[in-house]
This record gives sequence, structure tokens and C-alpha cells, in this order.
Amino acid sequence: AALVLLHGRGARPGTVLDLADEHDRSSVTHIAPEAYHDTWYPHAATAERELNQPHLDSALRAVGDAVELALDAGVPREKVVVLGFSQGACLAAEYVYRNPERYGGLAALSGCLMGPENTTPPDTEEGSLDGTPAFFGCDRTDPHIPALRVRESADAYRERGAEVTERLYEGLGHQVNEDEMDWVRATLDDLLD
Repeated sequence: AALVLLHGRGARPGTVLDLADEHDRSSVTHIAPEAYHDTWYPHAATAERELNQPHLDSALRAVGDAVELALDAGVPREKVVVLGFSQGACLAAEYVYRNPERYGGLAALSGCLMGPENTTPPDTEEGSLDGTPAFFGCDRTDPHIPALRVRESADAYRERGAEVTERLYEGLGHQVNEDEMDWVRATLDDLLD
């Protein structure tokens, strides 16, 4: 199995690799691309998508390259989990949604699909996520990611055929908690069986 890890704004790959260390799964390959100047795109994820261009398209290509690296190493797509935190979570959600196939999983930790509330999902090619496990976890009052946008993203994933787990927490702040890590561990364990 492989875990593609996408860091948040102003961070570096080491921050999400620290999350991978918590999984303690030595048979999982970790791939953590780095954003140019530590930022995947310049504006908030909830801004109009066009405002984050051309950076967003470039960032999506970087995620695609990381997934391809796993595929080239012999890991099937259905054993590739794309995980991101904050800005990286929004990028992860956007990438998997736009490239619908069966993945090992998506973990959007404090993230959502790109665009403001009540935005339709991005135009993409037809396709299904074919039961891909998808996790959306966020604080109900996160300062960067509105709860409504998390719910809209989870609904869009359900409509595209993912098996969605959606959790809005109280008092989490903009960080990762143990419940989210438990979901990631369980998903990786299922892939390694």
C-alpha cells in the first residue's frame, strides 16, 4: 500500500510525515510532495476556484505525479490512500474527486472540496469512486473550513460512489485528532490484509 501525504499551507512534507510515523505501518510506502514556497495555492480553499489558478492546476499535477509514482512502483490504485491536512486536505479531496476511480482511501483532515459554500463540484470526466473509503473530519467551528462546506463535500463524494465517513468535532480547532488517526490506521490495515 502507499500513502500520498499532502501538507498544509506554510508547512513542509515533514509535518505530514510525522503523521505517517504515528501509523507504525512499515509495509506502507510514504510519498510526500512539497508545495512551491510551502503553499499549494495562494487563496483560501473556499475562494472561487479561478482565483487559485494556475497554482491549483499545478498542485493537482503534483498530486497526480505522486500517485503515478506509487503506481509505477507496483502499488495498485485501490491500495493508494491520499491524505492531506488543511490546504493539503482540500487539494487531496479535489484531486480524488476529479480523477474518479477506486482508491485505497481519501482522508481530508480539516479540508473540503475547493470553492465557496453552495458551489457545485468541479467539472470532471464521468466516473465513479467505486466504493473508495473517504473521510472528512473537521472542527464544527474551524476558522478556515466551514462545516457546511465539509458536509457538501461529503455529499458530493457519496453521489460519486464513495463510502463516506463524515465527522464534525467540537473543540478540535484546526488540527488532527486521534479519532481521525484511528480511521487512517483501520483503512491501512484493511489494505494490508
